Amino acid sequence: QVHLVESGGGLVQAGGSLRLSCAASGRTSSTSVMGWFRQAPGKEREFVAAINRSGSSTYYADSVKGRFAISRDNAANTVYLQMNGLKSEDTAVYYCAAKSSTIMLIVTSGYAYWGQGTQVTVFS
Repeated sequence: QVHLVESGGGLVQAGGSLRLSCAASGRTSSTSVMGWFRQAPGKEREFVAAINRSGSSTYYADSVKGRFAISRDNAANTVYLQMNGLKSEDTAVYYCAAKSSTIMLIVTSGYAYWGQGTQVTVFS
């Protein structure tokens, strides 16, 4: 079992930045790929970014490409999401997710482990 805990969400003005963190514990060998997803009110959960274990491969949704950056510190069992140039449409609950296989996936069904989420609200 893998336990994921997100932190770093909050209220930020449009154009500002936030860095989300996700700390993993438990069976961290099952976190080959870690990802961030988000869910806005009334919308389905959508993929944001993913990273493989070594950090050599990352993948982003088109909506955040060039503004967000995913990274991970395996020694600390933590994955980060640096969010710059935030827009009101980035407002959502952000979820950390992990999967044991090495295949990078952008669908929620591909991830076995989920955190509780952290709220990000961008105001203009």
